[in-house]
Order: sequence, then C-alpha cells, then structure tokens
Amino acid sequence: MSVSNLPPIHPGEILRDLYLEPLEMTPYALAKKLNVPRTRVERIVAQKTGITSDTALRLAKFFKTSPEFWMNLQNSFDLKIEAENLKDELEHIPEYEAAA
Repeated sequence: MSVSNLPPIHPGEILRDLYLEPLEMTPYALAKKLNVPRTRVERIVAQKTGITSDTALRLAKFFKTSPEFWMNLQNSFDLKIEAENLKDELEHIPEYEAAA
C-alpha cells in the first residue's frame, strides 16, 4: 500500500493560499458568491471541516475548475490522515499473493 510521503494538505489551505489570498477575497465574500453560509467557507479555510460534494460543485463553478479537483484534494487529505491513524493495524494485515 502506498500513500504519498508528502504531508497531508487540507483543501482549506489550498483554497485560502492559492485562491482567496491572491484574489484578496474573504471567506465571507466567497460564501456570498457561492450562496452558502459564511461559516461553511470559514470552517473550510480554518481547516476545521472538509469539502463536501455540494461545496466542490460550487467551488468548481466559481473558480472554473472541476468538482473532482476539490474532491480529490479532500480524498487525498482524508486518506493520508487515516493511513497514519491505522498505520500499526495496517502493518498486521497480510497482502494477498495470487497463484502464478
């Protein structure tokens, strides 16, 4: 099993550092454009909650990206966190060897 050696990066960090800050846009302003509660964007940017499919669709539309981009960021983050949490347990699971 291989999960990248890079540290987990929360999608909120990407949203904040690569989208909001360069545009000098606040989470509140983005939330207004996306028609979602300001707390949703604030929590994502603060890395307290993740990206849902609803949010991914809205971000993709606004930033002209794909919803998969946002969901892949979230999935990658979740997998890295869970891999670390399960590290000891996963080491004890044997790998299946197919007959040649």
